[in-house]
Amino acid sequence: MSEFTNTVEVEVRERRLQAILSYHGNAEDLLKKSNEGELKSINRTYSQCSSCAFSCSANSIVSVEDAVVIGHSPIGCSTQIPGRNVNVLAATGSWGMKPRGIRYISSNIEEKDTIYGAAEKLRTAIREADKRYHPKVIFIQSSCASGIIGEDLESIAGEMEQEVGYSIVPVYCEGFKSKIWASGFDASYHGILRKLVKAPKEKQKDLVNVFSFVGSDTFSKLLGKLGVRVNYMVTLNNLEEIEKMTEATCSATICETLSTYITNVLEKDYNVPNIVSPPPYGINWTDNWLREIAKFTGKSDIVEEVIKSEHERIRPRLEELRQQLQGKTIYVMSGQAFAYNLSNIAYDLGLKIVGVNQLHHDQHYDGDHRFNALESLVEKTGNIENISVCNLQPYEIIKVLKKLKPDILLARHRGITPLGTKLGIVSLLEGDSNSSIGYDGLISMGERLVEALQTQVLVDNFANHAQIPYSKWWLEEIEDPFYFEGGKTV
Repeated sequence: MSEFTNTVEVEVRERRLQAILSYHGNAEDLLKKSNEGELKSINRTYSQCSSCAFSCSANSIVSVEDAVVIGHSPIGCSTQIPGRNVNVLAATGSWGMKPRGIRYISSNIEEKDTIYGAAEKLRTAIREADKRYHPKVIFIQSSCASGIIGEDLESIAGEMEQEVGYSIVPVYCEGFKSKIWASGFDASYHGILRKLVKAPKEKQKDLVNVFSFVGSDTFSKLLGKLGVRVNYMVTLNNLEEIEKMTEATCSATICETLSTYITNVLEKDYNVPNIVSPPPYGINWTDNWLREIAKFTGKSDIVEEVIKSEHERIRPRLEELRQQLQGKTIYVMSGQAFAYNLSNIAYDLGLKIVGVNQLHHDQHYDGDHRFNALESLVEKTGNIENISVCNLQPYEIIKVLKKLKPDILLARHRGITPLGTKLGIVSLLEGDSNSSIGYDGLISMGERLVEALQTQVLVDNFANHAQIPYSKWWLEEIEDPFYFEGGKTV
């Protein structure tokens, strides 16, 4: 196995990738300093909210078809699970599958368990999962509580595997270990690599791994034009499909943030090459991505004709959308690399990008990555003057938006778009990360943005009556949105 898979836990991103949670400047400066490893996280003296690796870890595994996820945690750590359940129900229905929800159990660690231990509660949860659902695999998520009291998940998992007769996979995603919640993605994939992935029996030349979140099945249509099959990882997959991800001819990801850890291991240890092109968001990124896929799947003889045909097909509608969006400005806010995907689409639609905020920033990626989405974006768009890294601090973003006054706020995460609406800015949620991929995705995004702009009167009405819960001192007297970085206090 590779250097990151010979231990029970993967190193967190702060140490492994020199990830940071605070930066403000421009795109060229961010790229230069990242390449040289110069950036350091600056602690905020005030932090309004955040998220947790536990949640991101769950996001990667709860949709596995024949699995149960056990949160070895207090019940409060499971508050986001109902939302995940809705996503899986919707996705299975839209994919033509029998609609199903997720299977999740909390061991419900309580105060007394932090003194006497919660190992027996975990054993009870495993037996209950086996009794209720008869799964083929169980994932156990660690939490701050189970980590602090030193629960031995390895021993318990090994013991209970003998009892139930199938794999039990510990996932070490305690929130206190990393301020970068994307470390939870790595934790889940690390567990999958350790316990579930098998060496390939034979390579499937037409099979491509696509690492994504639960969303629309848009990659199948795009790659189907090349006669290639999609193995979504690990979205809605079953255990057999996960075990055989090593049989794919190559791997691709919707963004570096999500899964370059596992794609690096697949490339180094199982000879499954990683696609060295930014994901298929926007015209030229889609073109180059398809060429890379074609190279590995033996479809280079037809890929140029497919690209030419797709360009001709979307050109009339794309020109209409560009005319409708002409002169409009946009601010993009999303997880790290996905923010660059959305920015590339916005640029192809003729929008002026006045700023980008990413929720964290990895200064480098796992393995020998021969592409960098930020670098590709800068090469195409030129320098973007306002780039910031902010881990969901609404008080900062409010001031940034008030200063830049974009026509549109495009955001990836729920809870962010109301910030724009309260300021009279038309805001669009990109909740389905797959919906804007490829040529059709570009058109879809353009049409949604045009429709969103038609709500300006309603948005203005909201803004006229909305109350922003910050003091006059913060909103009017303090000019710097990043005032609390670097030790300043009230």
